[in-house]
Amino acid sequence: MRVRRNVTAWLAVMAALAALANCSGDSGDGQNTAGSGGSHDRERPQKGPAVPKHPGHAGKILRLIGDGSTAYTGPQPNQFKTKTLEPGKKPPQFVVFSWDGAGQDAQRLFSHFRDVGNKYGAKMTYFLSGVYMLPTERRELYDPPRHPRGTSSIGFNDVKGVRDTVEQLRGAWLDGNEIGTHFNGHFCGPDDGVGTWTPDEWLSETRQAESFVKNWKTNTGLKDVEPLPFDYEKELVGGRAPCLEGQKNLLRAAKRMGWRYDASSVGGLQVWPRKIDGIWDFPLQQIPVPGRSFETLSMDYNFLANQSGSSTNGKKSKRAAWGRQMRDGLLAAFDRAYEGNRAPLFVGNHFESWNGGTYMHAVEEVIKEVCPREGVYCVSFKQLADWLDAQNPLVLEKLRQVDVGQRPVGGWKSYLAAEPTFPRSAAPAERDRDGDHGRKGGHKREDEPGRHDEPGREEGPRREEDSDRDDGPRRENTYGREQEDTDREYSGREEGSERSEAPDRERMSEGDEEPGSYRESGRYEEPDGYQGSERYGDSGSVDSDSADSGGGDSGGDQGSGEDASARRERE
Repeated sequence: MRVRRNVTAWLAVMAALAALANCSGDSGDGQNTAGSGGSHDRERPQKGPAVPKHPGHAGKILRLIGDGSTAYTGPQPNQFKTKTLEPGKKPPQFVVFSWDGAGQDAQRLFSHFRDVGNKYGAKMTYFLSGVYMLPTERRELYDPPRHPRGTSSIGFNDVKGVRDTVEQLRGAWLDGNEIGTHFNGHFCGPDDGVGTWTPDEWLSETRQAESFVKNWKTNTGLKDVEPLPFDYEKELVGGRAPCLEGQKNLLRAAKRMGWRYDASSVGGLQVWPRKIDGIWDFPLQQIPVPGRSFETLSMDYNFLANQSGSSTNGKKSKRAAWGRQMRDGLLAAFDRAYEGNRAPLFVGNHFESWNGGTYMHAVEEVIKEVCPREGVYCVSFKQLADWLDAQNPLVLEKLRQVDVGQRPVGGWKSYLAAEPTFPRSAAPAERDRDGDHGRKGGHKREDEPGRHDEPGREEGPRREEDSDRDDGPRRENTYGREQEDTDREYSGREEGSERSEAPDRERMSEGDEEPGSYRESGRYEEPDGYQGSERYGDSGSVDSDSADSGGGDSGGDQGSGEDASARRERE
């Protein structure tokens, strides 16, 4: 009896120690908390706990759906815990990285950025194009609005491509990411493009996208592949329209489908979002273009349009500088939110190797830089909607009153007091020494002069009202320090850049191969000219002798003071 009691006591001690260890470490549910205002370690890269949990969760099929292409496996793992923002606390800084036309091809960028997200604690939104779940031989299943059956501006897939995409979609969802929709055929423009569609036509397009996800086993014959571990019809709560067109009627369809957000609007500012008829509006935002006098949308394609125009294969001698321009523009946009109104930053991307992949390198470096920062949460659009819906509407309205690059008078503690009332006035987060609110060198938005603060300039004495600001490491302004060199560093657009539509992007199995792309090698590598001790390292040197057919070296409309993509919209 004494031996049995001793063994029992030993087991009790070991159980208590195990419980203590679990309490002091990661809870294992993969959830972070935003809104409580508590401190947490975000200085080191955050490894996502989802990856080792995949095998156990993937086997937990509670209900197969349809032909077994999808299954209900329970709530999505690795979600952060949404909490109401405590009175007087500074809002979290949310950043949403999203990917249009997500699919896995020979470039393997889907799997690469999943690894990046897990390494740096970033959850993302992957907008899946439904035709990437449909092999070319079954193309007749797609009946696009106002276009012949079996046609698509981005082609279709092959069986191997569907299998590879399914593998990445499964892993991405288990990692805690969102699978949204980029719809199907990517029809743009005034000739029966998505901007001309009715709500019923948007509804048909969306239901077909859902059907291709729910029936990929039947359509490919891949009966031995594990199902996707989610009910796509229920998981799908938002999307982004091709070419950012047709939002008005899309929102009417979205409301009928019970969606929670839409990310198709264009030209938003870096302010806290609003709802349109009950649906969160998450627009691409106007962000700085370093070295230029205008701002552009927070998407890789818009930087490309202002750099190499219609060419996705521009001069090799300029690619590194173009990538740095996008990187620095995104970091400047992040800084003025992080140091200012804390509005969520929305970054749109494509799994494409445009201009040698320089934009993929730019966005990866931004993820690496911002996501581990204190108080920063890189989340999906769905997770952001969860947090917004959990907040006091009066608090959200007060947040919306704080303009781009500004912070509340007296700091967040007094501005977000216990009982929200009418918003107080807001003051600039920082000022130039001469009191100007614009960017260094006088680079302001021409339509709103003097509106935005520029991060990274010298700071004066710390004010009383700034006592709640972050004391984390500050980043040196990589372009403001040498403003006189920006025109040479960020070298403008090339000839032939006047174009009325986007390049034929996102094509999977039927697209032309681009020289210098990831498609041929099937691996992630540096664009020509990148050097340095790290993946990006310093700016390195650029091969100034090698150039391809991407146009001349005139600099296009250098200094014209207008966003090229915005000008094409007007034309």
